[in-house]
Amino acid sequence: MLHRHRRALSTLAIATAITVSSSSAHAQIFGFSATLSGSNEVPASPSPATGSVFVTWNAYALTMRVQASFSGLLGTTTAAHIHCCTPPFSNVGVATQTPSFIGFPLGVTGGSMDQTYDMTQASSFRAGFITLNGGTVNSARDALFQGLQSGRAYFNVHTNVYGGGEIRGNLAVVPEPSTVILLGLGMAALVPLARRRRS
Repeated sequence: MLHRHRRALSTLAIATAITVSSSSAHAQIFGFSATLSGSNEVPASPSPATGSVFVTWNAYALTMRVQASFSGLLGTTTAAHIHCCTPPFSNVGVATQTPSFIGFPLGVTGGSMDQTYDMTQASSFRAGFITLNGGTVNSARDALFQGLQSGRAYFNVHTNVYGGGEIRGNLAVVPEPSTVILLGLGMAALVPLARRRRS
């Protein structure tokens, strides 16, 4: 009986160590996602277009990867950006590159992008966003990251029909999948121990 308890505790210790190790390895990676639609615009647009975006923020490498896809726009694309920082369903200025994200397809009604930006460079931000947020790239980067973490940033697709934006989505935090799985494994190791104690 004592041997079984020790084995269960050993399993739990290993699972916890793996979880902590994985968590610290991935602690610098943050994910944010949004569903893009006309109803998310302020004011709402009647666009039937749909889309999605996933933003990966690497706090160690200081990069931001943007993966987006969209289709069915009524107009053709003129720009896409991340706007920050404001509560959901309100408007605020552009935080990222202007006139548009490099790598975002322009002049189309549907498409996709997958681009990584160096967030140590002033060119990754709108100049006005840097000025409004401490005047340095570091302070602007911190402001954008905090805006993403607090749900106060949105991805906006602008078109020639809807200059203020045809579809957009508020970016929300996405849990890191491997950390969630490993935490589950750590908790699963407790089940046999709890059952043995009850019996």
